[in-house]
Amino acid sequence: MNATTHAVTAPAAVFPRYDRVQRILHWSMAAIIMVAVAIGLYCSFLVPGTPTRKMLLDVHKSLGMTALVLALIRIGYRLLVSPPAYLEPLGRLIRAGASSAHLLLYGLMLFMPVTGYVFSAAGGYPLPWFGLFQWPRVLPADKSLAHWGQMLHGWGAWVIYAVLALHIAAVIWHQWVKKDAVLARMLPRRA
Repeated sequence: MNATTHAVTAPAAVFPRYDRVQRILHWSMAAIIMVAVAIGLYCSFLVPGTPTRKMLLDVHKSLGMTALVLALIRIGYRLLVSPPAYLEPLGRLIRAGASSAHLLLYGLMLFMPVTGYVFSAAGGYPLPWFGLFQWPRVLPADKSLAHWGQMLHGWGAWVIYAVLALHIAAVIWHQWVKKDAVLARMLPRRA
């Protein structure tokens, strides 16, 4: 009688995860926002009116409006589909901080493209989407409104720098200090 032994393997840990749509929206928007932020920051150091700055700002605007559309889809989907539970419950203070930061991020995903749009539309600047079309101009040319849009967009940039830095720091803290499964909720299952 020939006996074969089979290795018994424990099943991989199953973590509650966001569904595929939520993960795709999250990582797509993360990439779009990071590139838009980097371009916007870089353009703030370039001389206004130069061809390079104009081209980069057209890409920045295109990314911003893409982020706005995706944010609206993401918020709608989020209202329909709840996030997964945490593997280990978070403390009250951490949960409140995470909820506040996420709410602020969602607000910024709307605020930044809208204020950028107001600045461009009221200022008479182009509203391109990757050279394929121009967004409709629903605001009249108005220097005062354009100034407010520019000022709010500039202030919002400082807020988004801080919130993104906190968000990334929280991910690092959860992943490498606490070593919990918070990041795993936004990652695909491993084969």
